[in-house]
Amino acid sequence: MLIAALLSWFLTGLFIQQSKKRGWGQPIRADGPQSHLAKEGTPTAGGVVFTLVTLLVWLVLFLTGQGGDMREALLVLAALGMGLIGGLDDWFKIQSRMKGSGKKELLAREKFPLQILMALIFSYLAAPYASHELVPSLGLIGDVLLYTFVMVGAVNAFNFTDGLDGLLAGVAIIVLLPFVAVSPVSALLVAALLGFLWFNVHPAKVFMGDMGSHAIGAIAAGAYILYGDVWLLPIAAIIPVAAVLSVVIQVISFKTRGTRVFKMSPIQHHFELSGWPETQVTQRFWVITGLATALVWYLLGGRP
Repeated sequence: MLIAALLSWFLTGLFIQQSKKRGWGQPIRADGPQSHLAKEGTPTAGGVVFTLVTLLVWLVLFLTGQGGDMREALLVLAALGMGLIGGLDDWFKIQSRMKGSGKKELLAREKFPLQILMALIFSYLAAPYASHELVPSLGLIGDVLLYTFVMVGAVNAFNFTDGLDGLLAGVAIIVLLPFVAVSPVSALLVAALLGFLWFNVHPAKVFMGDMGSHAIGAIAAGAYILYGDVWLLPIAAIIPVAAVLSVVIQVISFKTRGTRVFKMSPIQHHFELSGWPETQVTQRFWVITGLATALVWYLLGGRP
């Protein structure tokens, strides 16, 4: 974990330097919180670094016989597959901004089928190894469908949680803490996120991007499926759940009634526009995540 944290810290700093030279800056929505306009041009797609560090250090552990069992290989498969989907989105966004033309991003109708396919592959392979601490199995077909829904939902929920300095990295670290002692991949991701968070806390010198958020969502969902209980993930990940629900509610309300429920979605921006400083939103969401994850730890009997 120490090696992963230091390597992530060093490579993220190097990534920031190279990103500034190449102009890989993040554009900021003009209709969002005005305090965010100062972030224009901040390097983005920094999640590439901690994702690759997590996978590469795990590969070294695997080759030396310390990488864990089949469950860890499945977590790596999920992180790599979902991470590549998010990375493709990052690539299109960066290339479009640099060239001023071309494909701007993966559309939802392109992204969702890829996410569903990756989730189905993971879920089918993971079903025999899944943990059922609280709720019995639904049978192979039921479990595969449930895990696929959870995996796709988690990837997008964690993606929606990104947007404030340090928010998603901090939330992800807390959500994964119950599995640090039993899952090398989860432990390495926590360590790599700590190295990344050094630069991502307010005022952020680098943003995460979609590859990082997709990989985080995949590992979080996979860890709860394989080591805890899939039904506990929405409790620990209460902030990502609230983020994705706020987007769904906002879209449905606007399309059906022509009005918005929130000042802006995802919900973290609603609180910003309500007068909460960005750092206050982030820290309070960390506290809520900590309490929710503590409850999960209690429901697991104080053990992973």
